[in-house]
Amino acid sequence: MPKTNRRRWLWPAAAVVALGGAAALFGPNLALENARLTTLAAGSAQPIADRDAANTATVDLAGHVVPVLEGGLFDRYRSNPPLTVVQAERPALDLNWFEGIAKEKKEVGFTTWSPNFYYDNSSITAIYTADMASIERLIPPEVRAVVQPISFAPGKGLVAITSYAYHYCDNDSYNELSISVVTTRPDQGNWGLISLMGQLNDQSLWGYVLKLPVDTELARVRGVVGYNLPKWKIPIAYSAEGETVAFTYYDEAGDVDFSMTGKKLDTAGAAPTVSRMNFVNLDAQGRVTHGFSDVRAVERASSRAGGDVELTLGEGPL
Repeated sequence: MPKTNRRRWLWPAAAVVALGGAAALFGPNLALENARLTTLAAGSAQPIADRDAANTATVDLAGHVVPVLEGGLFDRYRSNPPLTVVQAERPALDLNWFEGIAKEKKEVGFTTWSPNFYYDNSSITAIYTADMASIERLIPPEVRAVVQPISFAPGKGLVAITSYAYHYCDNDSYNELSISVVTTRPDQGNWGLISLMGQLNDQSLWGYVLKLPVDTELARVRGVVGYNLPKWKIPIAYSAEGETVAFTYYDEAGDVDFSMTGKKLDTAGAAPTVSRMNFVNLDAQGRVTHGFSDVRAVERASSRAGGDVELTLGEGPL
């Protein structure tokens, strides 16, 4: 296997709504004909505030002047805040999971502390089948030499679309969209659902990230420079009002590019679970890299009903 660099994140998902999830992988009812996909008319520009507008301090990351929240966690502690400070600022959070995890000082194009801690988050994931030939064209051959898109059915692979709202973390707060291909483990055969079952049983999934837009410059620079991730900055709106969770993603002109709306599912009785999400990509020198995030889902639920999530597609880069 080519030289691999490893990056780590730890996310205790305080309110995870998993639309799709593991259960969806075993049934065909999230195929295109049963999913709610709508097309957005052009010219739907809406004003949305730049999330960085309130960030009045600046830091230097690898030569980039980055606005950050003055007095925020990153401004004060550069990814290494004492848990006592976090507890004092968010007394309702249960930080026990983090207490036995030691951070290490790393040089990743800038100095940081790893792993990054994400203390309070919400997310929604939808998993769809997709044309395998199209998927394979999107993955660099260097990556396909190490991992392969899992075959869900003849000619079909799997794409996971996840929207994240990071309410409170070492990097303050931001929103993010991940579009990724579900892959095999490195250097292992592609046995379709058997490969997938093995990963699910181990609570360790693998994928290749296609797109990862965020809505703060801090998240963008850290992701691109430090972790070789396909990040760029766009406006993102998040709402959890009423019975739905909604994320809206805009292009640089202010037009709606893509939106994802999911029904809030019943999480009653759900026990906390810990899983690992691995990703393989290329660094700036074209070397294969490996990163992962460990996620402790405090509350979670899943659905196999295609109507519980709706994607609205615009004409932008997403």
